[in-house]
Amino acid sequence: MANPNLVLVRHGESVWNQENRFTGWVDIALTEHGREQARAAGQIIKESGIHFDQAFTSVLQRAIETLTLALSVIGQEDLPITKNQALNERHYGDLQGLNKAETAEKFGAEQVFIWRRSYDVPPPNGESLKDTAARTLPYYEAEIVPLLQKGQNILVAAHGNSLRSIIMRLDNLSPEQVTKLEIPTGGATFYSFDEALNISDKRIGYKS
Repeated sequence: MANPNLVLVRHGESVWNQENRFTGWVDIALTEHGREQARAAGQIIKESGIHFDQAFTSVLQRAIETLTLALSVIGQEDLPITKNQALNERHYGDLQGLNKAETAEKFGAEQVFIWRRSYDVPPPNGESLKDTAARTLPYYEAEIVPLLQKGQNILVAAHGNSLRSIIMRLDNLSPEQVTKLEIPTGGATFYSFDEALNISDKRIGYKS
């Protein structure tokens, strides 16, 4: 059995990334730059030579389009794709749609920093990173890990916080460590495993 690979891709820049707005579960499209980032991620993955067995993404168009564009570059457009809201971005509640700078002026920079970066303090009517992990990780364990155990290569295109949750588990990060983890839009994180699913190699690919 071949040793499995897992590649995690954060979607390219969205319109609200560009406008510095809290996006969360609002279904916002990619910018043209975001599409270029998705293609660049595809090129990085293509250069790795990995042939995938399955792909997973959220139900939000910015992640779905990132996956579609990356697969077109890789030349694996026929790859089976599973979409599930368990991989959606963190829900930002009442902050969704608000400009981040204006929100800091309204609520105070310190409070907004806590909402954005703490592990377990959610914004009003929204999710904390801990809440996001509580839906993302059970899905990852139930749907993706069994495929890796079979030796399959898996590609996941998702969002900053849903991917933070998975990386937190894989890298054994503490709540404090994961809040400092930055995943660039269009960035690809590669994990290779041995037969016991111990990580044998990890690397990050990104083209600005």
